Amino acid sequence: MAGTLKGVWSQEGIKKGYAQIVKGKTKQGLFTCCEPDEGAKVIGQKIGYSQQDLDQVPQDSNLGIGCGNPLAFTGVQNGMTVLDLGSGAGFDCFLASRAVGDSGKVIGVDFTPAMVKKADENKEKGGYSNVEFRHGSIEDLPVADSTIDLVISNCVINLVQNKTLAFKEAFRVLKSGGRITVSDIVLRKELPDFVRSSIAGYIACVAGAVTQADYLESLESVGFSDIKIEKSASFPLELMLNDPIAQKIIEDFELDDKEVEEISSSVLSITVTAKRK
Repeated sequence: MAGTLKGVWSQEGIKKGYAQIVKGKTKQGLFTCCEPDEGAKVIGQKIGYSQQDLDQVPQDSNLGIGCGNPLAFTGVQNGMTVLDLGSGAGFDCFLASRAVGDSGKVIGVDFTPAMVKKADENKEKGGYSNVEFRHGSIEDLPVADSTIDLVISNCVINLVQNKTLAFKEAFRVLKSGGRITVSDIVLRKELPDFVRSSIAGYIACVAGAVTQADYLESLESVGFSDIKIEKSASFPLELMLNDPIAQKIIEDFELDDKEVEEISSSVLSITVTAKRK
């Protein structure tokens, strides 16, 4: 069934894993190019952010765990209300904050308390008066009906057990004419069972992924129209290797180079836009 994951899945396991990431306990020593903060910038550039984007937000807001730049395809305008699903430490929210201006608003929702706390700390550091972070699930958003102009998300919907429900919630909170832009991970072919059943895999944005056809079907089934794939590319192997949790999968299962390449070849990074009529 489109939108529903198979295999083992645990919200508490994912929360714990992301709490470890935000505390820096899974990043140290795993970025092959450089120190973690610089590694996050390298990843940011590879997935579509400019150097200016990376330099204008609090350093701790970029955790280097995205898979695209949804804001590159949004047409964010002054005065908009933007909602970020799975806002993490606030990176995309802070970029959107500048675009919507003082008359606009950005809301970030994340289900990991440690992430919300870090995002609030970064908000205070940067003085972002038009940004608000809320703790909650993207399958049950703490957001009122028809109040959002634009929904964005970066490599998060793939972590959700029921993607159709997540998209239904996004549809609910959007105003008529509102849009959604999502950067995410989808599959060309099914992953090995040992990856799909790994909590570490979910956190690495790999094991929770579904096929591209199922992903687009979930969007269409809840009422979205004008669905368009704005960008599609193989998820770079070096980014998978730099992901601290993907690295844990490789180490725990003692994967050789051929097995890692086979997993990588199954994974696509896409950015999708759609509209609520």
